[in-house]
Amino acid sequence: MNTKNVTLSYKDKITLLSNFSTMLTAGISILETVDSLLEDSKGNQRKLLQVLREDLTQGKHMYVSFSKFPGIFDKVTVNIIKASEESGSLDVTLKDIKTHIQKEMEFIDKIRSAMMYPILIGIVFVLVLLGILIFVIPRMASVFIRMRLELPLPTKVLIFMSNFITQNSIALIIGFIVFVILTIFIYKKNRFIIFSVIFSVPGISELIKQMDITRFTRSMSLLLSSGLTITQALELSEDVVLRRDIAHLVKHAKNELIAGKRLSEGLRSKKNLFPGMVIKLVEAGEKTGSLDKSLQDISEYMDYQVSRTLETLTTLIEPIMLILIGVVVGGMMLSIIAPIYGLITQIGAR
Repeated sequence: MNTKNVTLSYKDKITLLSNFSTMLTAGISILETVDSLLEDSKGNQRKLLQVLREDLTQGKHMYVSFSKFPGIFDKVTVNIIKASEESGSLDVTLKDIKTHIQKEMEFIDKIRSAMMYPILIGIVFVLVLLGILIFVIPRMASVFIRMRLELPLPTKVLIFMSNFITQNSIALIIGFIVFVILTIFIYKKNRFIIFSVIFSVPGISELIKQMDITRFTRSMSLLLSSGLTITQALELSEDVVLRRDIAHLVKHAKNELIAGKRLSEGLRSKKNLFPGMVIKLVEAGEKTGSLDKSLQDISEYMDYQVSRTLETLTTLIEPIMLILIGVVVGGMMLSIIAPIYGLITQIGAR
């Protein structure tokens, strides 16, 4: 069975882990739990449980089975489960992972809902633009040609664009499909090429940084509370961030720890990446021996900051997009009306 491409939605993962945690806490053995869940399971969840049952009957651990499904469980989750199985706290850890995934789902939903309106406006704008160029401009152009009007430059440009789209529609569709496929291929091979372009946009760069710090501190808190060493936690947390400079900083902080320095010193070495307040909280957690709690507090604070930044960005983007649409569509309408107005003026002069 090919397990690498098997995926589960956040909702299904939360339900599965919640069921596991509840039944294990009630004293039911893990094999009995799997058998019970298999009765009502279907689809990819059933595939996961079947592999898990087969591995358990062979004496393997749960984390071994979960590691076979990288599309469902990332390295952070697998290593947390491994540590909890070794310490005998699997039921509690599964509940913590469920909470972690739930927060991650809420975090992603928050970003998705904030960007939904600008994306919808953008799609409508493109459709209106294409509608004018494909259906309106050709009809008006034929009228202008029959009347032999002297057309202004903006109108000539619109007619040229309209002709280009209508005469090369198949080639443009094929080109668009090739572009999408090429983008997906580049993303799968090296996503940082695409990310570096997106992250260079002002405003988005700061938002991604706040998102990375939120996910990094949340993952670190969960890993440390599960019993992993701080160097192991840092190594695993490199994969949860999107910005390459932050991933390099996490790796640098790990090397600094190995060299005998503290995490706060490693994070402070690259200025302007981690806010001073975040580093101060990390430093306080190191001094009091409650680094996992401090990192959890930081993740909650940064989650709030992400919400504020998203709200600010969407507040700015919406009127800018509406103004842009108004200017472009209005300019196109004026380019159509101008020759007609010129004709009316000539007739009036006669």
